[in-house]
Amino acid sequence: MSVPSVTMPALSLRDLAIRFDGPQGPFHAVDGISFDLHRGEILALVGESGSGKSLTSLSILQLLPEAARMSGQILLDGRDIAGFPQRQMQDVRGAKIGMIFQEPMTSLNPVLTIATQMTEGLLRHHGLSRKAALAAARQSLDDVGFTDPDRVLRQYPHQLSGGMRQRVMIAAALALNPDILIADEPTTALDVTVQAQVLDLLVDLKNRTGAGILLITHDIGVVAETADRVAVMRAGRIVESGSVETVLGAPHHDYTRALMAAHLTVDKALAARAGEGRA
Repeated sequence: MSVPSVTMPALSLRDLAIRFDGPQGPFHAVDGISFDLHRGEILALVGESGSGKSLTSLSILQLLPEAARMSGQILLDGRDIAGFPQRQMQDVRGAKIGMIFQEPMTSLNPVLTIATQMTEGLLRHHGLSRKAALAAARQSLDDVGFTDPDRVLRQYPHQLSGGMRQRVMIAAALALNPDILIADEPTTALDVTVQAQVLDLLVDLKNRTGAGILLITHDIGVVAETADRVAVMRAGRIVESGSVETVLGAPHHDYTRALMAAHLTVDKALAARAGEGRA
């Protein structure tokens, strides 16, 4: 994997906190975390369900539930977007920061065809003609393994399986070539073969465009195979972070070691990285 250049981070979180106020007092779902994401790297935010990693990703695009209360800074190329009004965030979402959601049915419109939904961002952010936007959407569907992308473009979300809908979401995000891509458990609903294909696409996007990718996952094996750096999250806090080789090769925190113990493929993946001379 390529070594990211030492420049201003594409995305920085500073003292990000997310709380929910309840009858028994506030619940701090994310408790003052900070990290940087650079261009040309994949940073994995890893932890078990409930650790706060998905809420962290949603906060970046101002997509938190209404009951959530957020504080801290979210710096996009040095500019704090945490307080952006929705009108400005519409220009950020998709073109600047793309997102692959964990559950595609929450973000795909059931009454619009896949073609309409995939070309919307291309028409808005890239100024393509409809013909060119359809061609780009078709190519992106082909890239994520659809053998008949024209048929998929004509269909509605309910006509696709869960795994196919997930691949459509991935294709839609990749088609926009965003500066930053947030991938929230992007391979959960996919079989092993397609999962490997999608992870390869993320690496290719990083290498080809210099995008910074924030990969949200519970799977240490995916981290070992794909990421450049990793931040381990538990109970709303980052307990350990660094290069994949450092954190997974010699973990300091008991929680990191417990995550690794549950995945038998980590040692094999790290050995493969070393054999390829990755840094």
